[in-house]
Amino acid sequence: MFIVILFIFLGILSGVLCRKLSTGACISLTDVVARWQGRIVTWLIWLLLLLLGIEVGSNEMIVRSLPTLGVEALLLSTAATLGCCILAWALWRVSKDHTAQENAKKETLETLTEEISSDKKSSAEEETSAVKEETSADKEGKPAENKGLQGSSLLRGLKVMKGSLIVVGFFVIGLLGGIEKMVPAWLLDGEVSFVALCGLLLFVGLGIGLNPEMKKEVRSLSPRMALLPVVTIIGSWLGALLIWTVLHRTLSDCMAINSGFAYYSLSSIFITEYRGAELGTIALLANIIREMLTLLGAPLMARWFGPLAPISAGGATTMDTTLPILSQTVGQRYVALSIYHGFVVDFTVPFLVSWWCMV
Repeated sequence: MFIVILFIFLGILSGVLCRKLSTGACISLTDVVARWQGRIVTWLIWLLLLLLGIEVGSNEMIVRSLPTLGVEALLLSTAATLGCCILAWALWRVSKDHTAQENAKKETLETLTEEISSDKKSSAEEETSAVKEETSADKEGKPAENKGLQGSSLLRGLKVMKGSLIVVGFFVIGLLGGIEKMVPAWLLDGEVSFVALCGLLLFVGLGIGLNPEMKKEVRSLSPRMALLPVVTIIGSWLGALLIWTVLHRTLSDCMAINSGFAYYSLSSIFITEYRGAELGTIALLANIIREMLTLLGAPLMARWFGPLAPISAGGATTMDTTLPILSQTVGQRYVALSIYHGFVVDFTVPFLVSWWCMV
């Protein structure tokens, strides 16, 4: 975990140094680095999804369990993701309204100061005439403007779906290759995925360091967003509570599985130790599916539920495996929040899973 975080900070430091050294002829070099950074991040995301598909497809236990236990895992992971998205949307709305109120107060004070030093009557007349002109212009250009908005919305939707379909394609190719044993042995080595992940996070950090507005964007975030890990835990438990009513499982079983927060390796080990291999397999599948839902559905989650939704849905993975896709989807201003969220949630996994298993 600390090695992964180290690569992020190395990338940030490299980006900051590159930006500070960007003087004169070096400015074009910085632009080239920024452009290639985005491309390399995209390519490495595709590579990691391909490797994840190979890893899942090569695991015969997971493949055999998909028709039976996979349904339960899918229900639990989907409910947890939906619960997190809804609560994250509520937190985002509250935080957004709070920030908007503060900005409105500042703007009001500035406006009052300007009005005292100006002629109120003349300014009121000018504003009235401006409003009339804008209203008449809006009436004349409204149909064309609406058509333009509809066209741009359709194009944005197609772009979102295109990115998701490409990601799904790489995962499916890896999955089929793993099932049919058509991949070289060295791709099954976990070190390949780890090296790719470290490289990916290095370039993500580089993009953060190259952004001169990063400090301002982080400071603009509402302090209430620090509650996002709590929202993730409660949302996951609400999803488990919902699915418990339709599954033939105990409430503690469902709670333990969803307390893995997409940390499938550690949570499945704990649950297997306490509750047996069958429930451990469901936990493994559910948390893998949750990670996949975040990787594939992050653009749609952000569009429907706000920027906090894919972060909350990602659970403990938002500081490593899902961080790159989150930085592309919700913006670099939320990278610090994603790392904080992933660190806190990751820390709670062994305690909450063990507690629910012992209930």
